Amino acid sequence: MKISWRLVPFLTLCGVVLLSGCTALQSIDKGLYDVAESITETDRVTGQRTLSAADRSAQIKQGNAAVEQLLLNEKKAGRQVNAALDRQQYQRLIRIFDRVHRVSHLSQERWQPILLDRDSFNAFTTGGTYIVVHRGLMQQLNDDEVAAVVAHEIGHTVANHVGERQTTQQISLLTSKTARQQGYQAAYTHELEREADRIGVLYSSLAGYDPYAATHIWQRQYQQQGNARSLFAHDHPVNAERAAETKALADKVKPYYQAGRINPNADKLRDDNSLWQKQDNNDQATAGEGGGVSAILSTALGAYVDHQQAKQEAVRQAQYAQFVKAVESYMRLEQQRRASNTSWTTQWYYSGSRSLKGVVMGFIAQDSEGKVHRYVAHQSGIVRPGQRFNLTFKTNDGVSLKQIEQMKVRYYVDDALPY
Repeated sequence: MKISWRLVPFLTLCGVVLLSGCTALQSIDKGLYDVAESITETDRVTGQRTLSAADRSAQIKQGNAAVEQLLLNEKKAGRQVNAALDRQQYQRLIRIFDRVHRVSHLSQERWQPILLDRDSFNAFTTGGTYIVVHRGLMQQLNDDEVAAVVAHEIGHTVANHVGERQTTQQISLLTSKTARQQGYQAAYTHELEREADRIGVLYSSLAGYDPYAATHIWQRQYQQQGNARSLFAHDHPVNAERAAETKALADKVKPYYQAGRINPNADKLRDDNSLWQKQDNNDQATAGEGGGVSAILSTALGAYVDHQQAKQEAVRQAQYAQFVKAVESYMRLEQQRRASNTSWTTQWYYSGSRSLKGVVMGFIAQDSEGKVHRYVAHQSGIVRPGQRFNLTFKTNDGVSLKQIEQMKVRYYVDDALPY
């Protein structure tokens, strides 16, 4: 969202006049306040104004309708959900969810976890009072890690990311050419994901779950999937960065962690902690007394800052992708041979002029049905100009090399950093 900073002196002067009692300007200020109220809400975490055209009741109605339609579709397809699907895993989900939800900023709301019959590693919210978790995720993670995912998803709703994204996109698409670009849209969502991580790591710690659990998840994901920096614009932080960022967050909130129990000071720490201090709005001017000007300014400034952060992230991602693509042009496959039914070894020659670290090579195979299988291999240490190095690839999804031989395949540089 663009803002004309030439308006700031004028609005500031208006605020001064309003305080002096000008009736006409007081009326204008009330109008500005009403406009701000119609497109914003108070952020439950920071206390600041954020863009949102829907109040909480509208968010719940819209978000719940989406999940209830999903449940209807599951029923029509003959798929079981919740305890009917897997009683043990559903009871486990409820137990973990309840503890995390009790320390959240929406603990007064009645929520319902939903367990879906999916093997995939996924969970999501739609901004209402449901949290949807795939059974595959429950089967892959321990309790602390499930809590990290649940806390992250609750964080999305607490921060009203669904409404904020919808409202910001509607405004930005009208006012900014940059906002229409796919890379920008991914980068904007990327920043919301980082905020949900911050909220989620704190909630995990306050609820008595290991605050480092999220880090463990993303470290494993990095080993198994790499970062795929050059394949697409990332609407989530890449795995290695996410592991590092969640570790830094966990370091800060670790003092609040009491294993297996909710921190008795959770209500206070939820708003005043080592990650943020909630803004006190009690001293803000009211409508007709400068409150309208203040509301418009704070809303515009917040939207401008968010816009700039997303632009910077889009540029950063594009630069990384360009660098990784350049590295790829200097990588030459010299040999490859079968090691087992599900693994093979390769030899590479690097002809670039700059030493590299964190090199991850990737392999993509696409079957006849269009399903993509992606595998990665990590090179430990430094890769120097003119160096040859070996990597072993392993399939991790039950696909054999014989099956892969029937697919469309290619190698790529998944990630690399200058050394």
